[in-house]
Amino acid sequence: MRGLTEQKQSASGRERLPSGGSEFLGLLADLLRRPRRGERKLPLIWLVRADGAPDLISLLRRILGRGQRRRIPHAVLEASARSARQPDPVPLRSSPTARQPAHTTRDGGPPPSADSPPTGGGPTAGTDLAIALRQVYRQLSLEAFGGERLRFRHYPLADWLLHQTPTDESDTGEHRRDLVRRLRDRRGRRPADETTDGGPAGGDDAGATVYQFVFWLVRRAIPSIVFRVAISGRVPLLGSHYRWFMRQQYLAPRQSVSFLGFAERLTAGWRDAEQPDQVHKLLVHAFLEDLRQAYRRRFWRPGSWRRTAYPILLVDGVRPGDPGHTLVRLVNDVRNETGRNDPLLVLVAATAAPAELPEAYPLVDAEEAYDEWADVLPETRRLRRAGAWLIVLALGDPSDGSEPRGGTHHFSPPPPPWWSRRFLPAAISLLLLAGAVTWVDSRWSVDCHPAAVPGVAVSVEMVDGECVGYSDSARHVFNRDPGQDRLRAIQRRIFAQNTAAEQVWERSDRRRPFLTLVYLGTLTGNRTRADEESYVSEREELEGMATAQYALLQESAGADGAALLRVVVANGGHQMRHAGRAVAMLADLARDDPTVLGVVGLVDSRTSTALALRELNRIGLPAIAPTLSADGMDANSDLYLQISAPNRDQVAMIDEYARQVLRVDEARVYYTTGEYSSLTEDLYVGTMLTGLRQRFGDRLARAEEWRTGQRLTDNCGYSGLLLFTGRWSEFDGFLRALKECGANPPRHLVANDSANRYMANPGLRASAPGNLPVTYVSKAGLASCASLHAARDRRDDVRGGFLTWIQADGLLDVPRCRDGVNAPVGERVSLAYDAATMMVRAVEGLAARLRHADPRQRWNPRAVNPIGVHTEVLRQNAAQGFPGVAGPIRFAPDSGEPVAKRISLLRVARVPDVATAPVEVFHCGLDGVSPDQRCRPV
Repeated sequence: MRGLTEQKQSASGRERLPSGGSEFLGLLADLLRRPRRGERKLPLIWLVRADGAPDLISLLRRILGRGQRRRIPHAVLEASARSARQPDPVPLRSSPTARQPAHTTRDGGPPPSADSPPTGGGPTAGTDLAIALRQVYRQLSLEAFGGERLRFRHYPLADWLLHQTPTDESDTGEHRRDLVRRLRDRRGRRPADETTDGGPAGGDDAGATVYQFVFWLVRRAIPSIVFRVAISGRVPLLGSHYRWFMRQQYLAPRQSVSFLGFAERLTAGWRDAEQPDQVHKLLVHAFLEDLRQAYRRRFWRPGSWRRTAYPILLVDGVRPGDPGHTLVRLVNDVRNETGRNDPLLVLVAATAAPAELPEAYPLVDAEEAYDEWADVLPETRRLRRAGAWLIVLALGDPSDGSEPRGGTHHFSPPPPPWWSRRFLPAAISLLLLAGAVTWVDSRWSVDCHPAAVPGVAVSVEMVDGECVGYSDSARHVFNRDPGQDRLRAIQRRIFAQNTAAEQVWERSDRRRPFLTLVYLGTLTGNRTRADEESYVSEREELEGMATAQYALLQESAGADGAALLRVVVANGGHQMRHAGRAVAMLADLARDDPTVLGVVGLVDSRTSTALALRELNRIGLPAIAPTLSADGMDANSDLYLQISAPNRDQVAMIDEYARQVLRVDEARVYYTTGEYSSLTEDLYVGTMLTGLRQRFGDRLARAEEWRTGQRLTDNCGYSGLLLFTGRWSEFDGFLRALKECGANPPRHLVANDSANRYMANPGLRASAPGNLPVTYVSKAGLASCASLHAARDRRDDVRGGFLTWIQADGLLDVPRCRDGVNAPVGERVSLAYDAATMMVRAVEGLAARLRHADPRQRWNPRAVNPIGVHTEVLRQNAAQGFPGVAGPIRFAPDSGEPVAKRISLLRVARVPDVATAPVEVFHCGLDGVSPDQRCRPV
């Protein structure tokens, strides 16, 4: 009759609730909604239903089953039905003859159906509890609630172990091995029909043997090793669920030492010695732990934040003392004993109150009962009261109640936070990927990436579209622009000589001094045509470094005092804008490599270069600049040395040339600072302009900035000194502006030494506008082919040796100064050679003093340091100066600038005439032959 009544009520949907029933449903709806922050403590609600009271469990089943998309996770147990079809009780202690036969499934036990209780070790109530808990697990683990399924790891393993039976009870070792095999197979889910040999049948050839071995390794050996590591519990990222069993409190797991020993105690037969209540608590604890982990909020697990409703367990037809009551009691005890909360709300319908709390609240006072329960819960759970988590409510007669309004109580999960929606991880992943690609693209490109190779010093990154950093290996060559083949070729030559130098050093038993110099220059950023070599000056400086390196490699194998040179090529970017970043990277290199003793290059006198010098001084690296000439650059570093004469010497030479040769009293000056630069940032142009104003005074009729497109027709036929003091990059445009003068050009066009970068570029000169004659400053007039040949004839070993090296096959891509070959030395080749050789001689001098006691000792790179090498350079220079290829070098006391350094004025009759070598027309400073350093015409 009762079932028929419930069917009618369900069909009509008009079942009446007792007084307070609607409010009780509202309380349940509130309890099931998960707070956005923190967690709610959920009670065990026991409903005592009087005769004729409505079936709230059936009503809740209908309400919770509604919804097309998201529903509250729920499971239903019919305790009365379960008891009605329960088989005969299993004895408390199973005899050996009563145990189940050996397992027949791949999991090592009988199929875990609802009617196959674990064998041995439990009374009827315990068996019912295991079956009931398994039903709840199956219902909650289904993907049937519109969200991510609840995943269980601990409970299935515990339940599986309870179903395992030993194959040979008399052999403890065999039982352990069998259990290990079953656990491994359960973890790996090995197919039942997999062959034991792990390979194809038949075949005795070597290929089949290798195949079988690899197959065994992948399918059996490696998984077995991983499994052993996982169950050991010693590796944090593996086997966390095994480790949990050894850390929880039931069945005293520490007595088993390892998880395998603990697992063995749970199997049939071996479990007989354990307390059944402890086994049941372990099962419940494992089940609740899985729920805890599923609902544990972690920012890296958006799925846990999408769980916005707690699961509910509905148990109907419970009687005090039956399995349903046992389940409630165990949940209560586990919560008390572990001190941990869980996200499970349990609602029990029974005909009588439990023994723990025999008195029930009226249903109308459900909210008041909940509030009182929450207030006393901390104390009752601390005291481990049997009914600490229970709230007992009495269902009365529905005659004075109301219609059910379950649909108005929002029995559906609240929407998850927007940032935890399913689309967000994908969106974040795409954004992170895009950001990573952008970041990588900003630091590296296909042609700009670090090489993680042992023994190779490469560190580069993209900065404002330029590849900045350093390299000592052909694994990274700077500048992939078309037309820069010769720049790349000399880098590869240097890198090959680096390898050769290290090999010679090893063959010398590491006796020869070994040092590393860094060339820091501008290797990217210039605008250029596909057929135009735009880095002639940088290529020439690298050729000078390569020549110094090559000369040392030609020394005899027994010359233990001759140093070996390794060159690291570094890029500071266009106009040395990123020199600071490059120096920061070099600081790391110098810290890790004690052979790094100095930096050569620096190219442009700009504020960025000055900042780089200060940073080099801070980290203790000497800097030798072959061509920098801005006045006062040495003020930025105590470890700075300059090979070229300062701007004030250049200004004095131009003034003397105007007086002695041109015999003019007036000058007009035009200057440029290069693209994206200013007079404040360009120290070279700024100090030269200041020097001209001071030197010429009233004779300086005009000093103004020239910009591209500006006309210069008012200078046509000008008889005074027309001086270009800008950057070489604008010199071509300046010549084009003067082309308008036609047959009436200015009579005396003179350019500063920056123009020699333009004059050294045959491609630019060949396309130069007009046929203007130009006189320009040279810092290496003594290193022309004619001067070098004359020096060799008079047995000048310094210049003669240099001439021999630059004529050699296989060093420079175009050998210099050969008979019948019109290939000039290059303005900066000799200057960079002098800079590198000066450092090498200082290291050799230090090595000679260090080896005075023991000539056979090995070279210790830490025996010298960069500051000591700089001091040795100054000591040698103070004694006799340095006989440089481009002229003698002698530094003034307490200054990094040279004194009376040779500079010249070269003249070309027609700029586009590349075949005709420029002619020296004026010079100042020492030439190494005559002591006369006055400025005079040739």
